[in-house]
Amino acid sequence: METAYLIETVIKIIVILLIFSALAGIGTYFERKVLAFMQRRLGPMIVGPFGLLQVAADGIKLFTKEDIVPTNVVGRIFKIAPVITAATAFMAAAAIPFLPSFTIFGYEVHPIVADINIGILYILGIMGVGLYGPLLGGMASANKFALLSAARGAAVFISYEVITGLSILAPIMMVGSLSLIDFNEYQSGGITSWILWSQPVAFILFWIAAFAETGRTPFHLVANDHEIIDGFGTEYSGMRWGLFAIGEYSNMFFISFVISLVFLGGYGDGSLLGALGLLGKVAFFFFFFLWTRAAWPDVRPDQLMWLCWKVLMPIAVINIVITGIVMM
Repeated sequence: METAYLIETVIKIIVILLIFSALAGIGTYFERKVLAFMQRRLGPMIVGPFGLLQVAADGIKLFTKEDIVPTNVVGRIFKIAPVITAATAFMAAAAIPFLPSFTIFGYEVHPIVADINIGILYILGIMGVGLYGPLLGGMASANKFALLSAARGAAVFISYEVITGLSILAPIMMVGSLSLIDFNEYQSGGITSWILWSQPVAFILFWIAAFAETGRTPFHLVANDHEIIDGFGTEYSGMRWGLFAIGEYSNMFFISFVISLVFLGGYGDGSLLGALGLLGKVAFFFFFFLWTRAAWPDVRPDQLMWLCWKVLMPIAVINIVITGIVMM
Protein backbone atom coordinates (compact mmCIF):
# COMPACT_ATOMS: atom_id res chain seq x y z
CA MET A 1 0.00 0.00 0.00
CA GLU A 2 2.84 2.38 0.82
CA THR A 3 4.42 1.61 -2.56
CA ALA A 4 1.16 2.42 -4.37
CA TYR A 5 0.83 5.67 -2.43
CA LEU A 6 4.42 6.63 -3.29
CA ILE A 7 3.90 5.88 -6.99
CA GLU A 8 0.63 7.85 -6.98
CA THR A 9 2.33 10.84 -5.34
CA VAL A 10 5.24 10.82 -7.81
CA ILE A 11 2.81 10.63 -10.76
CA LYS A 12 0.78 13.55 -9.39
CA ILE A 13 3.92 15.65 -8.94
CA ILE A 14 5.06 14.91 -12.49
CA VAL A 15 1.61 15.75 -13.90
CA ILE A 16 1.51 19.06 -12.01
CA LEU A 17 5.01 19.98 -13.20
CA LEU A 18 4.22 19.12 -16.82
CA ILE A 19 0.82 20.82 -16.95
CA PHE A 20 1.67 23.98 -15.07
CA SER A 21 5.02 24.37 -16.84
CA ALA A 22 3.00 24.78 -20.03
CA LEU A 23 0.61 27.28 -18.42
CA ALA A 24 2.84 30.23 -19.22
CA GLY A 25 2.55 29.52 -22.92
CA ILE A 26 -1.13 28.53 -22.83
CA GLY A 27 -2.02 31.43 -20.54
CA THR A 28 -0.13 33.89 -22.74
CA TYR A 29 -1.97 32.63 -25.81
CA PHE A 30 -5.40 33.07 -24.21
CA GLU A 31 -4.43 36.43 -22.77
CA ARG A 32 -3.33 37.73 -26.16
CA LYS A 33 -6.53 36.41 -27.75
CA VAL A 34 -8.77 37.96 -25.08
CA LEU A 35 -6.96 41.30 -25.18
CA ALA A 36 -7.07 41.31 -29.00
CA PHE A 37 -10.84 40.69 -28.97
CA MET A 38 -11.49 43.42 -26.41
CA GLN A 39 -9.21 45.95 -28.09
CA ARG A 40 -10.16 45.13 -31.71
CA ARG A 41 -6.84 43.58 -32.64
CA LEU A 42 -6.04 40.25 -34.30
CA GLY A 43 -3.75 38.62 -31.77
CA PRO A 44 -1.92 35.36 -32.62
CA MET A 45 -3.20 34.06 -35.95
CA ILE A 46 -0.25 33.27 -38.23
CA VAL A 47 1.43 30.26 -36.60
CA GLY A 48 -0.98 27.36 -37.01
CA PRO A 49 -4.81 27.49 -37.18
CA PHE A 50 -6.06 30.40 -35.07
CA GLY A 51 -2.45 30.87 -33.97
CA LEU A 52 -2.60 27.73 -31.80
CA LEU A 53 1.02 26.85 -32.57
CA GLN A 54 2.10 30.22 -31.18
CA VAL A 55 2.58 28.47 -27.84
CA ALA A 56 5.12 26.09 -29.40
CA ALA A 57 6.81 28.96 -31.24
CA ASP A 58 7.18 30.96 -28.04
CA GLY A 59 8.59 27.90 -26.26
CA ILE A 60 11.18 27.32 -28.97
CA LYS A 61 12.14 30.98 -28.85
CA LEU A 62 12.65 30.94 -25.07
CA PHE A 63 14.66 27.71 -25.06
CA THR A 64 16.94 28.79 -27.93
CA LYS A 65 17.36 32.45 -27.02
CA GLU A 66 20.79 33.43 -25.74
CA ASP A 67 21.00 33.46 -21.93
CA ILE A 68 22.69 36.77 -21.22
CA VAL A 69 24.13 37.47 -17.77
CA PRO A 70 25.20 41.15 -17.64
CA THR A 71 28.70 41.93 -16.40
CA ASN A 72 27.97 43.76 -13.16
CA VAL A 73 25.15 41.63 -11.74
CA VAL A 74 25.49 39.52 -8.59
CA GLY A 75 25.82 36.28 -10.55
CA ARG A 76 24.56 33.54 -8.23
CA ILE A 77 21.62 35.52 -6.88
CA PHE A 78 20.74 36.74 -10.38
CA LYS A 79 20.57 33.14 -11.61
CA ILE A 80 18.63 31.66 -8.69
CA ALA A 81 15.91 34.35 -8.47
CA PRO A 82 13.80 32.98 -11.39
CA VAL A 83 14.08 29.48 -9.92
CA ILE A 84 12.63 30.72 -6.61
CA THR A 85 9.63 32.24 -8.40
CA ALA A 86 8.82 29.10 -10.40
CA ALA A 87 9.57 26.68 -7.55
CA THR A 88 7.34 28.43 -5.01
CA ALA A 89 4.48 28.45 -7.53
CA PHE A 90 4.76 24.68 -7.95
CA MET A 91 5.20 24.12 -4.21
CA ALA A 92 1.90 25.90 -3.52
CA ALA A 93 0.14 23.28 -5.66
CA ALA A 94 0.90 20.53 -3.12
CA ALA A 95 -2.04 21.40 -0.83
CA ILE A 96 -4.65 22.21 -3.51
CA PRO A 97 -7.31 19.59 -4.36
CA PHE A 98 -7.68 20.19 -8.09
CA LEU A 99 -10.57 17.71 -8.55
CA PRO A 100 -12.66 15.36 -6.40
CA SER A 101 -11.31 11.86 -5.82
CA PHE A 102 -12.11 9.25 -8.46
CA THR A 103 -11.54 5.53 -9.00
CA ILE A 104 -9.51 4.05 -11.85
CA PHE A 105 -8.93 0.31 -12.26
CA GLY A 106 -10.25 -0.20 -8.75
CA TYR A 107 -7.78 2.25 -7.19
CA GLU A 108 -9.02 5.51 -5.63
CA VAL A 109 -7.04 8.53 -6.76
CA HIS A 110 -7.00 11.74 -4.73
CA PRO A 111 -6.03 14.70 -6.97
CA ILE A 112 -4.07 16.42 -4.21
CA VAL A 113 -0.40 15.83 -3.48
CA ALA A 114 -0.67 16.28 0.29
CA ASP A 115 -3.87 16.88 2.26
CA ILE A 116 -2.15 18.60 5.16
CA ASN A 117 -4.35 20.00 7.93
CA ILE A 118 -2.78 23.46 7.54
CA GLY A 119 -3.24 23.64 3.78
CA ILE A 120 -4.29 27.30 3.58
CA LEU A 121 -1.53 28.41 5.95
CA TYR A 122 0.97 26.46 3.85
CA ILE A 123 -0.21 28.06 0.59
CA LEU A 124 -0.11 31.58 2.05
CA GLY A 125 3.36 30.93 3.47
CA ILE A 126 4.69 29.68 0.14
CA MET A 127 3.18 32.68 -1.64
CA GLY A 128 4.99 34.90 0.86
CA VAL A 129 8.30 33.22 0.08
CA GLY A 130 7.59 33.79 -3.62
CA LEU A 131 8.20 37.53 -3.27
CA TYR A 132 11.93 36.82 -2.86
CA GLY A 133 12.17 35.89 -6.55
CA PRO A 134 11.33 39.35 -7.95
CA LEU A 135 13.05 41.08 -5.02
CA LEU A 136 16.35 39.24 -5.41
CA GLY A 137 16.16 39.47 -9.20
CA GLY A 138 15.87 43.24 -9.07
CA MET A 139 18.47 43.67 -6.32
CA ALA A 140 21.01 41.47 -8.13
CA SER A 141 20.55 43.28 -11.46
CA ALA A 142 22.92 46.10 -12.30
CA ASN A 143 19.94 48.28 -13.17
CA LYS A 144 18.44 50.98 -10.98
CA PHE A 145 15.01 50.67 -12.61
CA ALA A 146 14.94 46.93 -11.89
CA LEU A 147 15.88 47.67 -8.28
CA LEU A 148 13.14 50.29 -7.89
CA SER A 149 10.57 47.93 -9.40
CA ALA A 150 11.64 45.07 -7.12
CA ALA A 151 11.45 47.30 -4.04
CA ARG A 152 7.96 48.61 -4.71
CA GLY A 153 6.83 45.15 -5.82
CA ALA A 154 8.00 43.71 -2.48
CA ALA A 155 6.18 46.50 -0.65
CA VAL A 156 2.96 45.58 -2.46
CA PHE A 157 3.36 41.85 -1.79
CA ILE A 158 4.08 42.30 1.90
CA SER A 159 1.26 44.80 2.39
CA TYR A 160 -1.41 42.79 0.62
CA GLU A 161 -0.39 39.55 2.32
CA VAL A 162 -1.86 41.20 5.43
CA ILE A 163 -5.16 41.67 3.61
CA THR A 164 -5.06 38.09 2.30
CA GLY A 165 -4.51 36.67 5.79
CA LEU A 166 -7.10 38.85 7.50
CA SER A 167 -9.75 38.29 4.82
CA ILE A 168 -9.46 34.51 4.95
CA LEU A 169 -9.42 34.43 8.76
CA ALA A 170 -13.20 34.90 9.00
CA PRO A 171 -14.00 31.86 6.78
CA ILE A 172 -11.44 29.83 8.76
CA MET A 173 -13.30 30.75 11.97
CA MET A 174 -16.52 29.42 10.45
CA VAL A 175 -15.08 26.15 9.09
CA GLY A 176 -12.73 25.51 12.01
CA SER A 177 -10.05 24.02 9.77
CA LEU A 178 -7.17 25.05 7.51
CA SER A 179 -7.62 22.15 5.07
CA LEU A 180 -9.07 23.05 1.68
CA ILE A 181 -10.83 19.67 1.56
CA ASP A 182 -12.59 20.56 4.83
CA PHE A 183 -13.63 23.85 3.24
CA ASN A 184 -15.09 21.92 0.33
CA GLU A 185 -16.99 19.53 2.61
CA TYR A 186 -18.33 22.47 4.65
CA GLN A 187 -19.97 23.78 1.45
CA SER A 188 -21.05 20.41 0.01
CA GLY A 189 -24.73 21.17 0.61
CA GLY A 190 -25.06 23.05 -2.66
CA ILE A 191 -24.95 26.64 -3.84
CA THR A 192 -26.86 27.90 -0.80
CA SER A 193 -24.07 26.65 1.50
CA TRP A 194 -21.30 28.60 -0.23
CA ILE A 195 -19.24 30.75 2.14
CA LEU A 196 -19.62 33.58 -0.37
CA TRP A 197 -23.11 34.32 0.95
CA SER A 198 -22.09 34.54 4.62
CA GLN A 199 -18.72 36.21 3.95
CA PRO A 200 -19.15 38.54 0.94
CA VAL A 201 -16.77 41.12 2.42
CA ALA A 202 -14.03 38.53 2.94
CA PHE A 203 -14.57 37.30 -0.63
CA ILE A 204 -14.15 40.77 -2.13
CA LEU A 205 -11.10 41.54 0.02
CA PHE A 206 -9.44 38.25 -0.88
CA TRP A 207 -10.18 38.77 -4.56
CA ILE A 208 -8.67 42.27 -4.52
CA ALA A 209 -5.59 41.01 -2.69
CA ALA A 210 -5.23 38.23 -5.28
CA PHE A 211 -4.44 40.84 -7.94
CA ALA A 212 -1.65 42.24 -5.79
CA GLU A 213 -0.31 38.76 -4.90
CA THR A 214 -0.10 37.81 -8.57
CA GLY A 215 1.16 41.21 -9.71
CA ARG A 216 -1.65 41.69 -12.21
CA THR A 217 -3.33 44.84 -13.50
CA PRO A 218 -4.47 47.15 -11.92
CA PHE A 219 -1.78 46.34 -9.32
CA HIS A 220 0.86 45.70 -11.97
CA LEU A 221 3.77 47.40 -10.24
CA VAL A 222 6.23 44.53 -10.52
CA ALA A 223 6.83 44.33 -14.27
CA ASN A 224 6.37 47.79 -15.72
CA ASP A 225 5.30 47.22 -19.31
CA HIS A 226 3.81 50.71 -19.42
CA GLU A 227 7.20 52.19 -18.51
CA ILE A 228 8.88 50.46 -21.49
CA ILE A 229 10.94 48.25 -19.20
CA ASP A 230 10.14 44.86 -17.67
CA GLY A 231 10.65 45.93 -14.08
CA PHE A 232 12.77 43.51 -12.05
CA GLY A 233 13.09 41.29 -15.16
CA THR A 234 14.63 43.94 -17.39
CA GLU A 235 18.06 42.27 -17.46
CA TYR A 236 16.72 38.73 -17.94
CA SER A 237 16.50 36.85 -21.22
CA GLY A 238 15.70 33.40 -22.52
CA MET A 239 14.40 30.74 -20.18
CA ARG A 240 15.32 32.67 -17.03
CA TRP A 241 12.71 35.23 -18.04
CA GLY A 242 10.42 32.32 -18.93
CA LEU A 243 10.62 31.00 -15.35
CA PHE A 244 9.24 34.32 -14.08
CA ALA A 245 6.36 33.99 -16.58
CA ILE A 246 5.68 30.40 -15.48
CA GLY A 247 5.50 31.56 -11.86
CA GLU A 248 3.09 34.40 -12.70
CA TYR A 249 0.60 32.34 -14.70
CA SER A 250 0.80 29.37 -12.33
CA ASN A 251 -0.01 31.68 -9.42
CA MET A 252 -3.03 33.00 -11.33
CA PHE A 253 -4.40 29.48 -11.71
CA PHE A 254 -3.58 28.47 -8.13
CA ILE A 255 -5.20 31.54 -6.61
CA SER A 256 -8.26 30.90 -8.82
CA PHE A 257 -8.49 27.39 -7.37
CA VAL A 258 -8.16 28.72 -3.81
CA ILE A 259 -10.90 31.33 -4.29
CA SER A 260 -13.21 28.70 -5.81
CA LEU A 261 -12.53 26.18 -3.03
CA VAL A 262 -12.79 28.62 -0.13
CA PHE A 263 -15.72 30.80 -1.17
CA LEU A 264 -17.60 29.14 -4.05
CA GLY A 265 -18.17 25.58 -2.91
CA GLY A 266 -15.20 23.96 -4.66
CA TYR A 267 -16.22 20.73 -6.39
CA GLY A 268 -19.32 20.29 -4.23
CA ASP A 269 -20.38 16.71 -3.58
CA GLY A 270 -17.57 15.26 -5.68
CA SER A 271 -19.68 14.34 -8.71
CA LEU A 272 -18.65 14.87 -12.33
CA LEU A 273 -20.89 17.93 -12.46
CA GLY A 274 -19.14 19.31 -9.38
CA ALA A 275 -15.72 18.74 -10.96
CA LEU A 276 -16.79 20.55 -14.13
CA GLY A 277 -18.24 23.31 -11.98
CA LEU A 278 -14.91 23.80 -10.21
CA LEU A 279 -13.05 24.03 -13.52
CA GLY A 280 -15.66 26.52 -14.75
CA LYS A 281 -15.17 28.71 -11.68
CA VAL A 282 -11.39 28.62 -12.12
CA ALA A 283 -11.77 29.53 -15.81
CA PHE A 284 -13.98 32.50 -14.87
CA PHE A 285 -11.48 33.89 -12.35
CA PHE A 286 -8.59 33.39 -14.79
CA PHE A 287 -10.60 35.21 -17.48
CA PHE A 288 -11.29 38.02 -15.00
CA PHE A 289 -7.53 38.49 -14.53
CA LEU A 290 -7.24 38.94 -18.30
CA TRP A 291 -10.31 41.19 -18.56
CA THR A 292 -9.00 43.64 -15.96
CA ARG A 293 -5.75 44.01 -17.91
CA ALA A 294 -7.75 45.05 -20.98
CA ALA A 295 -10.19 47.30 -19.16
CA TRP A 296 -8.42 48.88 -16.17
CA PRO A 297 -5.43 51.23 -15.95
CA ASP A 298 -2.69 50.71 -13.37
CA VAL A 299 -2.88 52.68 -10.14
CA ARG A 300 -0.02 54.62 -8.59
CA PRO A 301 2.04 52.98 -5.82
CA ASP A 302 0.92 55.53 -3.24
CA GLN A 303 -2.74 54.92 -4.16
CA LEU A 304 -2.22 51.20 -3.79
CA MET A 305 -0.66 51.56 -0.34
CA TRP A 306 -3.40 53.97 0.74
CA LEU A 307 -6.06 51.47 -0.38
CA CYS A 308 -4.35 48.66 1.53
CA TRP A 309 -3.66 50.25 4.92
CA LYS A 310 -6.41 52.86 5.21
CA VAL A 311 -9.34 51.10 3.53
CA LEU A 312 -8.99 47.35 3.13
CA MET A 313 -7.23 46.49 6.38
CA PRO A 314 -9.76 48.28 8.67
CA ILE A 315 -12.62 46.62 6.76
CA ALA A 316 -10.96 43.21 7.15
CA VAL A 317 -10.49 43.69 10.90
CA ILE A 318 -14.09 44.86 11.35
CA ASN A 319 -15.30 41.82 9.38
CA ILE A 320 -13.35 39.48 11.70
CA VAL A 321 -14.80 41.15 14.79
CA ILE A 322 -18.37 40.94 13.45
CA THR A 323 -17.86 37.29 12.50
CA GLY A 324 -16.60 36.50 15.99
CA ILE A 325 -19.58 38.25 17.63
CA VAL A 326 -22.07 36.41 15.40
CA MET A 327 -20.45 33.05 16.10
CA MET A 328 -20.57 33.66 19.85
